[in-house]
Amino acid sequence: MRLSLVLAAAALAGSSLIATAHAQEQVNLTWQMWGDENDTALFTSLADLVTAEYPNITVTPQFSGWTDYWTRLPVLASSGQIADLVAMQSMRMPSFYSILEPLNSYMEADGLDTAEFESSIIAGLGHDGTQYALPYDVGPWLVYYNRDKFAAAGLKEPALDWTFDDFKSAADALTEGGNYGYAVQAFDFIAGPVALGAEYFNASNQFDITNAGYVDAVTKFSDLVAVDKASPVFASGTGAITGSGRFAAGSAAMYIDGPWVLLQTKDSVDFDIGVAPLPRGEGESRFITAGSGWGIAAASQHKEEAYKALKVLTGPKAAEILASAGRALPGRLAEQTYWYDVAAKDVAGTRETLQYMFEHSTPFRLNEYWNEFENLVTQYMPLALNGDSTTEEVLANIQSQLPM
Repeated sequence: MRLSLVLAAAALAGSSLIATAHAQEQVNLTWQMWGDENDTALFTSLADLVTAEYPNITVTPQFSGWTDYWTRLPVLASSGQIADLVAMQSMRMPSFYSILEPLNSYMEADGLDTAEFESSIIAGLGHDGTQYALPYDVGPWLVYYNRDKFAAAGLKEPALDWTFDDFKSAADALTEGGNYGYAVQAFDFIAGPVALGAEYFNASNQFDITNAGYVDAVTKFSDLVAVDKASPVFASGTGAITGSGRFAAGSAAMYIDGPWVLLQTKDSVDFDIGVAPLPRGEGESRFITAGSGWGIAAASQHKEEAYKALKVLTGPKAAEILASAGRALPGRLAEQTYWYDVAAKDVAGTRETLQYMFEHSTPFRLNEYWNEFENLVTQYMPLALNGDSTTEEVLANIQSQLPM
């Protein structure tokens, strides 16, 4: 009897040692995202947060340039070389959700409260009701404007609920000589029409960009260029993002972009800037938002550890670090104040504008052909802007190239 007890105790002790050894097994997670060497220190500091909380887990960031990231991601996934943690942009989720691990069961077991995040980006990083990533940033497209030029022209600064007629009037008044009131970019023909109340999808979530409402809304923006000459034409192609450069140079008084460029925009100009919502149509204001986050690769061999890391990387302290560096308007609501205190410091109307826009956000409707649509808009819209085609003809051409 005594021998049996001794053997049982020994077996129990042995199993405890095995369990302890297993619990302390060192796991190195890889973490792939877009960025460059300038991002290394910032994101390494986030990786260090993981190890501080879970000493047996280390996280190694791996950076690629923006374009290379999306080119390489499907290759890495198909070849089994994808990282454990994967950066994902909400606008690309419909094309890449299948390479990510569904998070719902992890979140339910953990009791994660998604109400701590801005609701639009939680939805944006899911697909068909399944969560595939947790957010680190979020933001709507908004109008950047040159306060000095508005003041010199005797114009009132934009109200939160200003209309397209207000926007057009300001653009016309601020256009003189070689200076423009507005610098259009390709994405303006997506975010802008939505703000005016138009829809580019039908009820089946398929593209319908020849419907009368969308054509009319796009025409309003294209006429600012083709008819009113209040904006220059952007060049066709993927490198058509020129509005920020014209704005920074002082040759355009307004342009449209997201809060993710606020800090660099503020630091690149020698005039006072302000931000305002996109102009509305005849109805209520409505805005689409986007953002990014991190998910777990479906092929990861360390999913439990990856989820622990993911919670830290999208947790309050990490959000505070990113926000305090001006890097991102956090997807976490409580930590957004750090971004306002740094990136938005001395920029008129930022907090009020973004709070108003989040209150009036509408779902960003996407499908698996979204990136093709965006590329076609960039390629073909200049034909309407320079007068080679009508807006209606350009949209019909784009529609014909999209899968039905």
